[in-house]
Amino acid sequence: MVFTMSERSRNLPRRSCLSVPGSSERFLTKALSIQADMTFLDLEDSVAPLEKEAARSAVAKAIREQDWDDRVLCVRINAWDTRWTYGDVIEVVSNAGERLDELMLPKVQSAAEVVALDLLLTQIEKNVGLPIGHIGIEAQIETTRGLINVEEICAASPRLETIIFGPADFAASMEMPVLTGGVQISDYPGDHFHYVFSKILMAGRANQLQVIDGPYLKIKDSEGLRDYAKRTSTLGYDGKWALHPEQVEIINEVYSPTQEQFDRAWEILDAYKSATEGDHKGAVMFGDEMIDEASRKMASKFVARGERAGRKRSTK
Repeated sequence: MVFTMSERSRNLPRRSCLSVPGSSERFLTKALSIQADMTFLDLEDSVAPLEKEAARSAVAKAIREQDWDDRVLCVRINAWDTRWTYGDVIEVVSNAGERLDELMLPKVQSAAEVVALDLLLTQIEKNVGLPIGHIGIEAQIETTRGLINVEEICAASPRLETIIFGPADFAASMEMPVLTGGVQISDYPGDHFHYVFSKILMAGRANQLQVIDGPYLKIKDSEGLRDYAKRTSTLGYDGKWALHPEQVEIINEVYSPTQEQFDRAWEILDAYKSATEGDHKGAVMFGDEMIDEASRKMASKFVARGERAGRKRSTK
């Protein structure tokens, strides 16, 4: 089967990923005014069981009728271990129109679950006249089994665009003695999720996926959010979930290179290009440091991330 994967949402920034309850018409409308890079309309945890089926049509209508600018637009469906999954996929994708970029699959335990969603999407795309592969997939790692299988999950489908860590469900799966997920545990001498962050990041990068951290649940704790977001930003994560509009600005800032960093990355690229093409050298001094091919790779990634965030090189 030949896939014609859309590059539109795959290459867009996802610094801030805003969660919007799919059962709330007010929140669905308000989401338009919040400057998040990515917005996902939720049919899972934020929607009560008795409202889930009605929320499908509300979400499809909002995608079809509202002006979503050029942000990444996604719907989080229910997990395969519930009774709602196939209905979510069929009703939303059949009625949302071509503006829908992705579906997010929660609590992914194995690669087979991603493959199953891929196959179902292919049938729906054929039936509604969308290009095969139009709808991308985001996969959430929220359980111990999912983490064990994360490498296979990240390689399961060409539709995959991101891999996401879900801290609250993961803490429950690990039986951690905590009642709030996604925040620092003061009693632990270090970051209790560091191994998890690193394992998911490596699996995602090995498969050219964007990698996203989950929510910070203490909505009013802005400094705590900033501190914890810096942990995954420093590791190399592309972005983080926002559960409240006030979190979006902080998250966008943390997951963007500063103007100074962006300009310096460009200067490294210029110096290395001059040395290798003009002077035929493989390494060159740049200020007080030696730069080489590895330096070029790091700088190139920095520039790409800055450009995704809207940075422009400063003019001298």
